[in-house]
Amino acid sequence: MSRFQFDLPGHFVFSTEIQIYISHVNQGGHLDNAQLLTLVSEARVRFFKSLGYRESDVAGCPIVVGDLVAQYKSEGFHGETMRVRMLPQDFSRCGLDLAYCMDCVDTGREVARGKIGIVFIDPATRKPADVPPVFLAQLRALAPLS
Repeated sequence: MSRFQFDLPGHFVFSTEIQIYISHVNQGGHLDNAQLLTLVSEARVRFFKSLGYRESDVAGCPIVVGDLVAQYKSEGFHGETMRVRMLPQDFSRCGLDLAYCMDCVDTGREVARGKIGIVFIDPATRKPADVPPVFLAQLRALAPLS
């Protein structure tokens, strides 16, 4: 079976630290795959909050996750603090991808990388909506859009 390969961007515009709790660890003694998604989701919420938004209202539109890709690079363990870095990229009319990289703060060991596909939703119709221009302007201020 071929493995998914994901190249990291050269830079990130957001970073946050999240500790691995015992509830994030599986019977194998390392970060559980479902809990990786929980930690990355927390980082995503913090990214939007850093821009002044809740995911239920990003410049007038809620967002949903359309897809998610995760590639493990090593194990994560209870008590370790992870740094999750993110970069918005690959914009479309109705959304964007958030590229992410998770690594251990103490060792620098990369644990996981991937992308989260974000879709903006029209609150009245619950169908995909254009990415709000004010949000795009904020992202342009952070870094050139790809």
